[in-house]
Amino acid sequence: MSNEFQIVFHNIDQSDALTDSVNKRVEKLRRYNGDIIGGRVVLDSPHNNHHKGKVYSVTLELHTPNKEVVVTQEQHDNHAHEDLYVAIRDAFNAAERQLKSVDKKHRKQAIHKNPDAVDDGMDGIVDEDDLPEYNSAVG
Repeated sequence: MSNEFQIVFHNIDQSDALTDSVNKRVEKLRRYNGDIIGGRVVLDSPHNNHHKGKVYSVTLELHTPNKEVVVTQEQHDNHAHEDLYVAIRDAFNAAERQLKSVDKKHRKQAIHKNPDAVDDGMDGIVDEDDLPEYNSAVG
């Protein structure tokens, strides 16, 4: 399995600054979730719309052993996405939310399958044989 990310520039000139920005975001996701095997980022500039300006779209595919995460940021009416760096940021933030959701679901499934595997941190703190006996005087 490759541990590579492919960056595709569609209708956009490739630049080191854009590549660096995407690579920094990828590394941030990998620090959050070490299960990311690889993926693909597509930066696209749809045809110019003279009424709304140029709005960029970003598609992000992440491959993990548990699930494929796909994020598509095609918000043609979002003027913030006239800045490609903002569109990149939004796509990676959405991917991080999806990864957190997948991670949370897997933790819940693991707990439901084996509730004894959950460590409550109380083992070995108090030995019940060492507790003094108390007699209640009802009277």
